[in-house]
Amino acid sequence: MNREQEGNQVFYTSLAVVFAIVIWGIISPTSFGGVANSIFDFLAGNFGWFYLTSMFSFVIFSIWIAFSKYGKIKLGKDDEEPEFSNLSWFAMLFSAGMGVGLVFWGVAEPLNHFVAPLGVEAGSQAAAEFAFEKSFFHWGLHPWANYAVLALGLAYMQFRKEKPGLISSVFIPLIGERGAQGPIGKLIDILAIFATVGGVATSLGMATLQITSGFNYMFGIPETNFSRVIVITIITILFIISAITGIEKGIKYLSNANVGLGAILMVLGLIVGPTVLIINNMITGTGSYLGSIVSESLRITGEDWYGWWTIFYWAWWIAWAPFVGTFVARISKGRTIREFVGGVLLAPTLASIAWFSIFGTLGIETGLEFGEQVVAAGEETALFMVMEHYPLGGVVSLVAVVLLTTFFITSADSATFVLGTMSSNGDLNPTTRRRVTWGLIQSGLALALMLAGGEEALGMLQTGSIAAAFPFAFIMLFCMVALVKALREDYKLNFEEESTKNS
Repeated sequence: MNREQEGNQVFYTSLAVVFAIVIWGIISPTSFGGVANSIFDFLAGNFGWFYLTSMFSFVIFSIWIAFSKYGKIKLGKDDEEPEFSNLSWFAMLFSAGMGVGLVFWGVAEPLNHFVAPLGVEAGSQAAAEFAFEKSFFHWGLHPWANYAVLALGLAYMQFRKEKPGLISSVFIPLIGERGAQGPIGKLIDILAIFATVGGVATSLGMATLQITSGFNYMFGIPETNFSRVIVITIITILFIISAITGIEKGIKYLSNANVGLGAILMVLGLIVGPTVLIINNMITGTGSYLGSIVSESLRITGEDWYGWWTIFYWAWWIAWAPFVGTFVARISKGRTIREFVGGVLLAPTLASIAWFSIFGTLGIETGLEFGEQVVAAGEETALFMVMEHYPLGGVVSLVAVVLLTTFFITSADSATFVLGTMSSNGDLNPTTRRRVTWGLIQSGLALALMLAGGEEALGMLQTGSIAAAFPFAFIMLFCMVALVKALREDYKLNFEEESTKNS
């Protein structure tokens, strides 16, 4: 079987699995939701400790490998330079990894924690401190270490060892090339595609819901299925145009625009909000986050709160790892391991802390009573309801909708690239036809789920994809083992021998 046939085998098998799951969700949402929730409840109740220790191990591993002797090894040949500038690199990895989520949850998550904290009085100063600490914890080092582990293994095998850009390639040091190309490797790649489609389709659906909510608040446009169809159709056309132009132009330029718009939004929020309080919350929250990071990383409790926040997030980030990890690997050629880990961990974490400090403060300052109303109205409306309380709130909301749209486009565009690569036997430049096909499938799935059951249907697919992605925690643990084995051999061959010659 040649390379193209192998890619088609993964492509068509993945399509069949995705369509079977989604058709089930559309035809029988009650049955699908019940099974998905039961699986997630079982995993959260019995394997919460596994998610916690796995995610913490990714943080420890990432920090260790950056400072180890392997940190100077390049993700590519020794004389290769980075393909993208630092700004474009950061913009692309940030847009793919968290863009839509930050706009969606920036106000909503801290406000949820403020209104319903764990162990302290709702609406109190302790509740506010709890809100920032948990938001920083959920969006800080852990998710990015999770992405870094898989992306590092992929980038090393692709650019240093010149293997196909597939997640199964990461395991060549453990199971050999024949094993990676056999049934085990194919299963890994098919699971990766399913997790990616499920994760991205729900994110696109959430973005559409928030965009139409913003139009409703600002212009009075009704939130109907028709308006959602229009929004997702227009954005699909835009991201397909971006996909056709290629990663060096479309994704890079839009990602740079995202960083600019995000900075404008943060500056506006800093100006219209209580500036000094925002800075105080950022500093205090960062101190609490860093001071409790070890204990919170290993906190195992029977509280439902942890199951539906921390464990849910950890499972969700693992479900996103195949997509974000593959894309981050693709754009990281020519960087050293130390540079890679420093950029992937620190820059997005600092940006997330600043983002949640600004928009979390704006939400919390509206007070407990109004905060409860916002939480009851739903996460997609939180930003717009809160901004009504501030001067220039309409401008902030408008910029937020534009930013949400550009994040939407870059996330979908990045996903079409990743899915094209995964279903083309690791081709780092998949055909436009395959990328457009995946783009249409993602948008079609998100639209079908919204029409079938709205946010509830999207939530069910999200839960289902998280449950199905559970094996990826094991895949990523073995990824660390495989990477260390390959690096040890690489270092011994290329660096110890060089030191011996020089001496």
